[in-house]
Amino acid sequence: MNKKASITAFALLVLGGTLLAGCGGADSKSQAGGKANEPAAPASSGKVKLDIIETGNGLPSPDQDVIKQELDKALGTDLNLTVYASGDDYKNQLNVRMASANFPDLFMVDRQRLKQFSEQGPLLDLTPYLDKLKPAKDFVGEESIKKGTLNGKIYAVAKTPQIPYSTYWIRKDWLDKLNLKMPATIDEFYTVAKAFTEQDPDGNGKKDTFGLTGGKTAAFNTIFGAFGIAYDGGPSLYIRDNKLVNSLYDPNMKEALAFLKKLTDSGSVDPELMANSGLQHQQKAIKGQAGIVYLDWPNMTKDQFVEQMKAVNPNAGWVQMEAPKGPGGRYVSALDIGSTAGLYAIPKALEKKPEKLNKVIESLNYVSSREGSLLVQYGVKGKHFNLEGNKIVPTDLLAKEGAYFWLYQFTGRPEMEYLQVKFAKQAQFMEFANKRPHIEAYNGFIDYPNGYNAADAGRYIEEEMAKFIYGKRPLGEYDAFLKTLESSMNYKAYLDAAEKRLKELGYLK
Repeated sequence: MNKKASITAFALLVLGGTLLAGCGGADSKSQAGGKANEPAAPASSGKVKLDIIETGNGLPSPDQDVIKQELDKALGTDLNLTVYASGDDYKNQLNVRMASANFPDLFMVDRQRLKQFSEQGPLLDLTPYLDKLKPAKDFVGEESIKKGTLNGKIYAVAKTPQIPYSTYWIRKDWLDKLNLKMPATIDEFYTVAKAFTEQDPDGNGKKDTFGLTGGKTAAFNTIFGAFGIAYDGGPSLYIRDNKLVNSLYDPNMKEALAFLKKLTDSGSVDPELMANSGLQHQQKAIKGQAGIVYLDWPNMTKDQFVEQMKAVNPNAGWVQMEAPKGPGGRYVSALDIGSTAGLYAIPKALEKKPEKLNKVIESLNYVSSREGSLLVQYGVKGKHFNLEGNKIVPTDLLAKEGAYFWLYQFTGRPEMEYLQVKFAKQAQFMEFANKRPHIEAYNGFIDYPNGYNAADAGRYIEEEMAKFIYGKRPLGEYDAFLKTLESSMNYKAYLDAAEKRLKELGYLK
């Protein structure tokens, strides 16, 4: 998850979160008991009914939902989980329920909605309950607790931290064919990208290849990193010499943009880069149209994508690439330590229903315990996985039935351990991506101040940055761009709010 991600946090959940785990259907809503506001069937005698809503997909019916059944058995609950594949649909449903005081017992929020609801009053302040929530608190860690904090009070439990997945991937067979070495600097990167465009690396006698593709300006994340700039598809907030830095104001930004203009002027960049959506850049790489792509490892190494590559060219040799070195060092991109795959809040109304409140707390603690965490990650021991000492050994049934288990990971999971079990064949790729250097960013901690429209500012930044990169606007107008951003978009208020917030959290002195 960067600033652009935090602008559209619901849509991205769970792009990142569902990227690996969510393989279910794409219907707009999946629910364990009818429509969101319909009462479920009466709870079994002695069981506490809990109503939980979030984004996601692929949830089976209750009679086929082994995780619900096991959780109900362990907790004495009747869980009624409702999930929405559409982030917009979820936000609308949540707004309706909150406005009508039809509160779910546990529900997902993004950072800005957390701010809105905390100010309006319907959220439970979890600060007095931290002792009771100790297993969950210890599981997610102190940094994650900060993500659910507003004005010194904790209003949500954030999931455990995620890890980076994306790097540059490069066609090693094209390098070999053109007698080029792996690019180690940005100048070498430029040379290779230009050669991939001009020297017919696929040997078909046509000029139908280009050097670099990716999803919009995210394709340039690692080039920005070579100039010491944290940029992840949009401007990041980072700290240098105990001073808050925004990518757009980094003194190296103009030099970075000048290099990117040189790269695009050479014709080495996908001409449709700024129009790429979804996984179009991945498909261009698979089809042999580009020799370098900025992409996450799952979308390069999962079996179905490897099969597609082999069908096009069985000799295509895609390998992960180290970030090229530039005047600011070598960094893959920003890594936003303030972002999270999910924030879960509890309504204040549950104070009047202590039995329910205690069960919600117990549920969060249970999925954070070793036993409960194994259940919501891997399913039923002896059925979906076995233990050999401390080693988790998945069975074939996990691959068949486990696509939706992540929906119950309300406090997250130990990410590397989980990925190494679920994607053992890809272990080397995830480890490579995770260990590359990143610039620590803090966007996810920041609340948008009143009068600042993040969506409008995000669009304007993306449009103008693309103009600078593609030579549609001269770099001499960069300062004027910043002035417009500050005067028309109220960007200064955002920067001031960011500095204040990071001082409150102790990241800035």
